[in-house]
Amino acid sequence: MDLSPHTDSEHTAAPPSPHRGRRRVVISYCTQCRWMLRATWMAQELLTTFADDLEEVTLAPGRGGIFRIDAGADDSLEPVWNRKRDGGFPEIGELKRRVRDVIAPDKSLGHHDRVGRSTPPGAATGDGA
Repeated sequence: MDLSPHTDSEHTAAPPSPHRGRRRVVISYCTQCRWMLRATWMAQELLTTFADDLEEVTLAPGRGGIFRIDAGADDSLEPVWNRKRDGGFPEIGELKRRVRDVIAPDKSLGHHDRVGRSTPPGAATGDGA
């Protein structure tokens, strides 16, 4: 049985961009509120969606009802979501859009980019006009 680390280049993370810094997300969550499962699920979703764009996702346990998500490059992180400021927890599509806008603005999120659009572009609205 081979126990050496897997080195298949197809499965290694993309190297950090020298121009943008190391792109990362920090999810701070309240341990008293038992929000670790929510935080780990969101981390998994972000790591899956931004597999080639993120170098790190950090879970930061806290107290006092904190649930905050920050994203950016190196030590220059921007607030993406704050439970107290934004009113609760983000829908995963909204979180992905906000993270994308910070770390990979040109990345398409497919169906998550179309949320909120009631009719496709160019489609009839049915109002008789």
